[in-house]
Amino acid sequence: MPGHDDIRIGTLIRAKDAPLTIRSILPHGFECFEIAFGGQVGDVDLGRLAGEVRSELARGGDTAIISAVGVYGNPLTDEETRASWSKLIRNAGNFGCKLVCGFVGRVVDRPIPESIPRFKEVFGPLASEAADHGVRLAFENCDMGGTWDRGDWNIAHASTAWEMMIDAVPNEAWGLEWEPCHQMVSLVDPLPQLRKWASKVYHVHGKDASIYWDVIRESGIRSGRTYVEHRTPGFGDTNWTDVISILRQAGYRGTIDIEGWHDPIYRDDLEMTGQVHALNYLRRCRGGAYVPNPPGYP
Repeated sequence: MPGHDDIRIGTLIRAKDAPLTIRSILPHGFECFEIAFGGQVGDVDLGRLAGEVRSELARGGDTAIISAVGVYGNPLTDEETRASWSKLIRNAGNFGCKLVCGFVGRVVDRPIPESIPRFKEVFGPLASEAADHGVRLAFENCDMGGTWDRGDWNIAHASTAWEMMIDAVPNEAWGLEWEPCHQMVSLVDPLPQLRKWASKVYHVHGKDASIYWDVIRESGIRSGRTYVEHRTPGFGDTNWTDVISILRQAGYRGTIDIEGWHDPIYRDDLEMTGQVHALNYLRRCRGGAYVPNPPGYP
């Protein structure tokens, strides 16, 4: 993949079967993998898992990398999830990556501002620990069904909250794990938002959405009718050529990891069909095959 190592295209895989998954799908051309541990790392032997993962990558010729490791619980209320962040910070290097991703968490069923002191208490030290290990943190922007006033999992789903978080923990060790889908669910136009926040985006999930404006115009968003659906890139509304152009203009050097298991059509028996389509689509949006300049040009 010479020439496109600034933005690699990969996919998100589950930690419990990461080595087997890498062996099975690496031949499709995925260039990187985010390993997701669910709500907690638990009793996983991270050193052993990292060794098995590295062996599978080497089996494939070391053309792919581990882009990130992630844990998606609520570290503001669950001590084991908080400890899992620390474990991954200390072990990310064993996987050959420098990025730990996940949910910020939330004080359950309280307005977002009431979570900010707890966010500072938890992620002030974690951000410092990350900086000490040469690791960065990236916070997923999914609302997990929450709103500004109530929710169970995550406060980092609105730009207003991001500003409050920056004020509370002004540390460059943390940034955003961004994707257009979650913003579109809130009827946010993702491209202007990305232009403003691109310098704070440390990781991108490859997930899109389809917004059904006819339903919104007729029934609004509280009618019980489906007005938006999560989609695999290439099947949704976002022009990912624009996304990648904005990222490159901002100097982004990282990955786009497809987040599967959400598309209402390309799922179950069509899951990998959809993911490989997304891989090829995102490669085209990245500019297609890399073509080196001839000597002396331009």
